Amino acid sequence: MTINVIIAGFKGRMGSTAVEMVKQDQELQVAALLDPFAEEKEADGIPVFTNKESMQGISADVWVDFTTPQVAYENTRFAIENGFAPVVGTTGFTQEQITELSALSAEKNIGGLIAPNFAIGAILLMEFAAKASKYFPDLEIIELHHDKKKDAPSGTAVKTAELINQVRQPKKQGAADESETLAGARGAEFAGFRIHSVRLPGLVAHQEVIFGAAGEGLTLRHDSYDRSSFMSGVNLGIKEVVKRNQLVYGLEHLL
Repeated sequence: MTINVIIAGFKGRMGSTAVEMVKQDQELQVAALLDPFAEEKEADGIPVFTNKESMQGISADVWVDFTTPQVAYENTRFAIENGFAPVVGTTGFTQEQITELSALSAEKNIGGLIAPNFAIGAILLMEFAAKASKYFPDLEIIELHHDKKKDAPSGTAVKTAELINQVRQPKKQGAADESETLAGARGAEFAGFRIHSVRLPGLVAHQEVIFGAAGEGLTLRHDSYDRSSFMSGVNLGIKEVVKRNQLVYGLEHLL
């Protein structure tokens, strides 16, 4: 069975990479493309839309979303309400939004995925970091992305912190009388540890989790050097959500 896919945000770097991945897989087919900046009406015979409200009559199974945090929630809700299983790589969702969308998908009996990161290596980093934090509760997260990324910290860093917080013993790190001579120097605080965001041209997506203990240290790092590193996870997500009946948060739930 061919899975028909709508790709939202196809003009962006992730969206355009997803288009090529879908075209190269014989089990998948691009049904429609969506981007507010599109000027063409079709691309290689595929209909192109600039707003989702005009997509009446499009038949598709999956909605792939690589748009912006400002519109991703409404796009995902639109997808579920119209029978498209969402596979969302856009970050910036609140926990309340994820809970709401998961409940809506269960009501509609539609699978879905919101993934802060689609790289398999990044998923493994999250798992390893959570395991290590049980034994190394003193840690800091440093995430590094290209300078066009709009949200900070990254969804991957937040997801990593949440997984760590599930197993790490509560502890507030640093000196009790610690002070910042420059505001923000210590990064964002999450459950007593810190998250730092770096934005520089030339980067793609990178993350370190640095652990410290008496007389030793441990550093876990993952690097995505090219956006193609995310496509195996996107492909997996597309093929798995059509088999499910509720949206999940995190690619690890489909592995």
